[in-house]
Amino acid sequence: MTTVSLRHARVRYGPLEALHGVTLAAAGPGVTVLLGRNGSGRTTVLRALAGVVPLAAGTVVWDGVDVTRTPAYERARRGMCLVPERRAVFGSLTVRENLELTSPAPDPALDAYPALVPLLARRAGTLSGGEQRMLALSRALLSRARVVLVDEPAQGMSPAVAARTYELLAGLDACVVVAEQRLPPALRERAAVVHELRRGTVVFSGETSEYRRRSAARAGGSTPSA
Repeated sequence: MTTVSLRHARVRYGPLEALHGVTLAAAGPGVTVLLGRNGSGRTTVLRALAGVVPLAAGTVVWDGVDVTRTPAYERARRGMCLVPERRAVFGSLTVRENLELTSPAPDPALDAYPALVPLLARRAGTLSGGEQRMLALSRALLSRARVVLVDEPAQGMSPAVAARTYELLAGLDACVVVAEQRLPPALRERAAVVHELRRGTVVFSGETSEYRRRSAARAGGSTPSA
């Protein structure tokens, strides 16, 4: 089992604090979902785990080891993969070249996303948003990482491809952490851990079933009486 966690983490962008002492954990194999609206801090949590942004306070722990001061490239070398929402592919390189940066044998990625096969000679920067997400996720699948951090994995994808994407992520032998605004339909019936963030704090942590019951209760409580 692989675990990553933030403990009392604070992150600042200049004078603004984006995370206010956040504590949460993710374990794998399995999927952990970070939910929240834009500005909630979910993207910052991913970036803090990956080492892309420094902590102003608190710690990042990976398999029981404090990696707070371990640089992002070293975390990547040890098996942590971050797929950001934007700029997740090398736009000036072809699809094939992007894949070959991760593995000389890209067949598993092409089996996962057959739509990429006719695009292999295209420059990644000319692809649609959904195609770029498929390429970015393909590189993550090829990396064989122990921890996979993905910001809005299905952005721009059709519902069928989005469902396939979450099936692929859930099937990885890795600790998978995804950030979404809403609980994806493909995960509503799956066993997964949910952390909901609001304004830089965690307001809920639990299983998907608990989150659905809580959301249903809130929706029912907000319905005006006749």
